[in-house]
Amino acid sequence: MKIRLIIFCLSAGFIIAGCSDVRRDPGRVYVPDMGSSRAYETYDALDSNKFTQNITEAGRKIFYNHMPVAGTVARGEDMPFPLAMDAPGDTTNYVASKQIESPIKSLDSAAMKEAERLYLINCGICHGAKLDGNGPLYKGGDGPFAAKPATLVGDAKYEQMPAGQMFYSVTYGKNLMGSYASQLTRVQRWEVIAYIKSKQGKTGAAAAPAAADSSAAK
Repeated sequence: MKIRLIIFCLSAGFIIAGCSDVRRDPGRVYVPDMGSSRAYETYDALDSNKFTQNITEAGRKIFYNHMPVAGTVARGEDMPFPLAMDAPGDTTNYVASKQIESPIKSLDSAAMKEAERLYLINCGICHGAKLDGNGPLYKGGDGPFAAKPATLVGDAKYEQMPAGQMFYSVTYGKNLMGSYASQLTRVQRWEVIAYIKSKQGKTGAAAAPAAADSSAAK
């Protein structure tokens, strides 16, 4: 009976002590950044004494370059593209993108209508509503662009261009066309390309033989 009483008293003492609001020293903390990350303002310059964009300084400083970790996919995003943007003067991945097949094999009527809407908003200003390269910026030579944009329907080069290479160009930009990765999600980019291919009367798979033509990369 006495032993039980002693155990009860000790247990009650530990419980009461554990519920106390007295702040205690947590001891040594291992990798504190795992528990509470260092705050920073998104558009402010980072403190060079704490942060670095040089990977060789990682460890001594916090490496952060405002870019997502390679291979990560944003929440709600899918269909990751396996090729990175080529370095200036290099076309290795641009050429390799010919082998990437579109994950979208077909679009139903509702998806096709949405893809057309996205095309007209983002692409039609240059390539034209009829995909003939005669958009408002060219306007038959009377627009602000002196050079005619690519003729997506009617030009064998673009009709034979594989969907994967189109996706590379839309994602990273090509020549005078900038990247549309911030305007269109990956799914939307593939949908717009599917719309273009439907207008060309071809599919990315049908255009695959053009992969042997290295001149398309130029």
